[in-house]
Amino acid sequence: MREVDIVIGQRLTSTVPLVGQVAQYIIAAGGKRLRPALLLMVCGALNYRGSHRHTLAAVVELIHTATLLHDDVVDASTLRRGRATANETFGNPASVLVGDFLHTRSFQMMVETGSMRVMEILSEATNIIAEGEVLQLMNMHDASLSEADYLKVIRSKTAKLFEASARLGAVLANSPPAIEEACATYGQALGTAFQIIDDVLDYAGNAVEMGKNLGDDLREGKATLPLIAAMERGSREQAAVIRSAIEQGSTEELLSIIEIVKHTGALEVARSAAIQEANRAVQAIGMLPETEFTVAMRVLANQLTDRRT
Repeated sequence: MREVDIVIGQRLTSTVPLVGQVAQYIIAAGGKRLRPALLLMVCGALNYRGSHRHTLAAVVELIHTATLLHDDVVDASTLRRGRATANETFGNPASVLVGDFLHTRSFQMMVETGSMRVMEILSEATNIIAEGEVLQLMNMHDASLSEADYLKVIRSKTAKLFEASARLGAVLANSPPAIEEACATYGQALGTAFQIIDDVLDYAGNAVEMGKNLGDDLREGKATLPLIAAMERGSREQAAVIRSAIEQGSTEELLSIIEIVKHTGALEVARSAAIQEANRAVQAIGMLPETEFTVAMRVLANQLTDRRT
């Protein structure tokens, strides 16, 4: 991961000062670096030690960072990782355009691997992520969203880059198709579990620990799994309160809605769905060689559902 950070630092250079300022601002904010770590773990499990693993790990982190810049503009977010978002600090135009720069820089870097397969995986992933973002935008303020539609969004918007990261590790190791698909399934399931827990924390988390505002999803009119489950399990009156808040994008009833979500057992429903995805991830890598990296991948999947940030 230190090598990956070095690569990222080297590739964020630009002759335009503002590009470097905005890019460094969001990269320096830290983050979990899960996607590059996932790529490196798969490479380790499959015994690939080439330098392309550092390049591609940096690529997936840059793509992820670009989506964060764009997401925060679309969502009008003001806080991420405990400090002001880039759009709050530098303005929306700079954030959007630097997000574009990170996307194009990541494609310059992936070309260096000389692998058409790598290009196919990452170009498809970025396209599906963009579709997922548009789909989520279309679903804003829709209180009738089903669990299946919710899962479709997060498997595109979030899980796809996890899936691509894991698949890339297998591709770099020249793994057979069965191993590649197993790694991709692990990544997709892991990413789905990650996003479900992220949505749970919007109603069960601590704003200081999380580094972002509670209730942001509600303010944006997002019908996430905790709210979908609460409307299904609650009384007609409780469902009406949640439905109205989603449709209006209002956090005025946030405290009441948090209580409804807790009282109806909706958090447990969502956590259970995340645990099922984590178990699916663990099962998927059963055919991988037993190494310290494979053990770490299982531990990661099992710990992901207990995270608080």
